[in-house]
Amino acid sequence: MLKNKTLLITGGTGSFGNAVLNRFLNTDHFKEIRIFSRDEKKQDDMRNQLKNEKLKFYIGDVRDYGSVERAMKGVDYVFHAAALKQVPSCEFFPLEATKTNVFGTQNVIDAAAVNNVKKVICLSTDKAAYPINAMGISKALMEKVAIAASRNHSNTTVCLTRYGNVMASRGSVIPLFLNQIKRGENLTITDPNMTRFLMSLEEAVELVLFAFEHGNAGDLFVNKAPAGTIGDLAQALKEIFKANNAIKVIGTRHGEKLYETLCTREEMTKAEDMGEFYRIPADNRDLNYARYFSEGEEDISKVEDYHSHNTDQRDVEGMKELLMKLPLIQEELNNLNS
Repeated sequence: MLKNKTLLITGGTGSFGNAVLNRFLNTDHFKEIRIFSRDEKKQDDMRNQLKNEKLKFYIGDVRDYGSVERAMKGVDYVFHAAALKQVPSCEFFPLEATKTNVFGTQNVIDAAAVNNVKKVICLSTDKAAYPINAMGISKALMEKVAIAASRNHSNTTVCLTRYGNVMASRGSVIPLFLNQIKRGENLTITDPNMTRFLMSLEEAVELVLFAFEHGNAGDLFVNKAPAGTIGDLAQALKEIFKANNAIKVIGTRHGEKLYETLCTREEMTKAEDMGEFYRIPADNRDLNYARYFSEGEEDISKVEDYHSHNTDQRDVEGMKELLMKLPLIQEELNNLNS
């Protein structure tokens, strides 16, 4: 179903976009892959590094409908990854997060519908469940925008994925710890007991492809992922690299949670277990307010959230096993031993 099709990846120069390209660029899937982003430097680096005729580049910003609509012409499928996702910067600039994550998503979906795109997969985050920070709030609203839009477009299927921390992605804690180890600095930890879901970029791509294959309008897909504490993660990296850096606890940053939730208990009451994934179908009730305020659901109070404190927990050895599979870790170890 992917042969002779055109894929557009918004925010395509980021970690997710690179992982998709690693998966598909040298296969017979997709006749064309379009990278849409606002960073000409990253696009130029990608163009020079990959030198692949299947790859096309579009400068633009999801905030600007015109630039999105022009890039969407002739596209069959969209992976919408463009976002502002640094928690501290979104805390200080929440309106900027809203412009990109909420209005930008609406622009992508509207442009896709105008151009009869078959399917749009919107990428969300565990921070959208019970959000306490601006990034999570903007992503939660992005999900609502996508689900609302999914009801109105019969020719374009809109669905979503929600996943936790991607290990070794740009701006994440693993590259930070590695740089601190190499420079002989303290490993700065906000709270050693803080837990986070642990998944690789490849698993993030698998989740999106699963949604791509199985998603109906308004579906939200979540992958079942292990988790571990930040303290164990730092210790695992120290042991892998035989480092003796001290660990310094610096305190919780703006908008950080002790643990992350991938599925709320309200979502878990209707979640469909699909093996490695949960499918959460859209709530397609109409504006019949009596059903919202007069009729409750008894089962909700009996169900627990799916979060990083109650999923499969990895200790230091389990963390090391996951870390050793990451290309970044292998690359750093090779550099260390060369």
